[in-house]
This record gives sequence, C-alpha cells and structure tokens, in this order.
Amino acid sequence: MTERNRTFSFEFFPPRTPEGVAKLRTTRQQLAQFKPEFFSVTFGAGGTTRDGTLSTVLEIRNEGYAAAPHLSCIGSTRDNIRSILNEYRNHGIRHIVALRGDMPSGMVEAGEFRYANELVAFIREEHGDHFHIEVAAYPEFHPQAKSAEDDINNFVRKVNAGANSAMTQYFFNADSYFRFVDEVQARGVDIPIVPGIMPIANFGQLCRFSDMCGAEVPRWLRLRMQAYMDDSASIRALGLDVVTELCDRLLANGAPGLHFYTLNQAGTVSTIWQRLGL
Repeated sequence: MTERNRTFSFEFFPPRTPEGVAKLRTTRQQLAQFKPEFFSVTFGAGGTTRDGTLSTVLEIRNEGYAAAPHLSCIGSTRDNIRSILNEYRNHGIRHIVALRGDMPSGMVEAGEFRYANELVAFIREEHGDHFHIEVAAYPEFHPQAKSAEDDINNFVRKVNAGANSAMTQYFFNADSYFRFVDEVQARGVDIPIVPGIMPIANFGQLCRFSDMCGAEVPRWLRLRMQAYMDDSASIRALGLDVVTELCDRLLANGAPGLHFYTLNQAGTVSTIWQRLGL
C-alpha cells in the first residue's frame, strides 16, 4: 500500500471549559499541518457530550478540515439516535464513527440498541449510503466479550451491517493487530482496519486506563517504566521509541494508516509523526 492510499487521522474529546476549547484549537492547528484525512470527536456515554461533540465537529469543519463525530448507541432510543443523525446530516456531515459505547453510570437498561451492529444497520436503514460509517475493532478483544471467537463474530456482524472501515482500540503488540486482521479477512471482511495508536505521555495514567478498557501493556514495558520512577524525561523517551517502532512496523507490513488518540495533546503525536517521516 502506498503512502498516498493510507488514512491518517487524529481523535479529540469535546472540551468542557473555555480554557479547554482554546487549548484544543492550538492542538488542532499544530496537527492540521500534517494534513490528516479527518479529525474525529468522541461522544460521551448516553449522549452526555452531544452538544459538545457537534460544536467541536462544526468548528473543525468551519476551519476547512474533515471531521467525524462519534455516535454511541447504548442507553439511547431509536428516536434519539434518529434526531442526532438528522442533525448531523443537516449540517452536511457525511462521516460517523458508530460505537456501542459504555453504559452510563447508574443506568441499568441498555436502551433500544444493545450492539453496534444494530446501530450500523439503523443508520443504513435511515440514511442509505449518505454516511461513511466507521466502526471499532479490538485486536486484543473487547473486555466484555464472552470469548475471542464471539468478539470476532461481533466485528463481522458490524461489517455485514454496512460498515465502510474500522479503527482499532490501541495496543502495543503489533502481532495482535496482524492476527486479528488475518482472522477477519479469512471470514470475508475486506474493509480497511486502521490501527489505533496511543502515544505514551503519562505512563501511570495509561496503565490505569488500559486496565479498565482491556488494552494490554506488556510486562516488560511496565517494568522498564517503573524502573524510571519519577524520571519523566526517560519515561517520555522510552514511550516515544516504543510507539514510533510500533507505528513503523505496522506501516511497513501493510497497515492502511494510523489513527492517533491524542487526548487533545499535540506534542508527543507530532514527534512520533516527524520520526516516522510521514
């Protein structure tokens, strides 16, 4: 695959304060110089950031860049999702990241959608081919999946429901990505599956988040980072080396691009990008 055919993108979350809005604008300006295919914007559990997601997406588009809002369906009704989709379409948005999402705190009922494939099918029923639909993939398997086989079946159902492409949960073991791609392709999946990349800035925070979402941080990496203790410069240097090498191996072996989880920060992502010579 040539570099021209690869898809590179950056993910943000909607800022909640005026300071956060200003910071994200600066981050966006720094990352826009790399000419990504699009910026994506997350969507809070149960639609808690609905307005923030839309306003961030519209601001990105007004600056002349492509933007894709995330849309999670858990805890929502068909009417609520229909309203959001119509709102996005009315604003000229044509790219959506369709997700199951997490159950909002305190909620016991999943709502009218239980799985992401149901959301993908609903979008197709309501809007045909208007939206490019992106879905999630889990090379190390979703933490709530009953089994690895069940998780692969879930992914195939999303593709069969009408997904155009996928981006993965982040990982640090490239073999897990290539194995996942081989397994779903053997079942007839032919959509691009772009690896999700998490830069390492705050290692303690990364480990806590990884334990919650089921992403594996290799034992050797945990031990190396723990040995540095409060030496933030060494932690940053090792993190840059590990993630850059991961990206390099993924691209060298045919990954169709990279999707960076920026956490609304530009510095580490920019350094990795420059090291890769993209």
